[in-house]
Amino acid sequence: QVQLVESGGGLVQPGGSLRLSCAASGFNFDDYTMAWFRQFPEHEREGVAAIDPDGNIIYAESVKGRFTISKDNAKNTLYLQMNSLKPEDTAMYYCAADAEDIPTIEPMYNYWGQGTQVTVSS
Repeated sequence: QVQLVESGGGLVQPGGSLRLSCAASGFNFDDYTMAWFRQFPEHEREGVAAIDPDGNIIYAESVKGRFTISKDNAKNTLYLQMNSLKPEDTAMYYCAADAEDIPTIEPMYNYWGQGTQVTVSS
């Protein structure tokens, strides 16, 4: 049974940093493309970053240079380091996984976590 459990969200001031984690289980983590998405109230989910099994990475333009996606295969954990956070980054952040070997930030993933809330506010 595939499980994705996000953690690390919270309240942070503008300009601050957070690191999100996604603990994965129930599938061969090494062989899956992993991604982060976010959803603003009353909007569809938008892709933030994705990493494929070969380490190829793609970012949304809005987060390039501020966010870094990474994974630890030994720990079956995906990360999203978020720096220079802005109020417009406030959203629910979701981890996603798919067996397709192509990094994409289109919401075409088979497996999703429950999300972790990130709020950027002074």
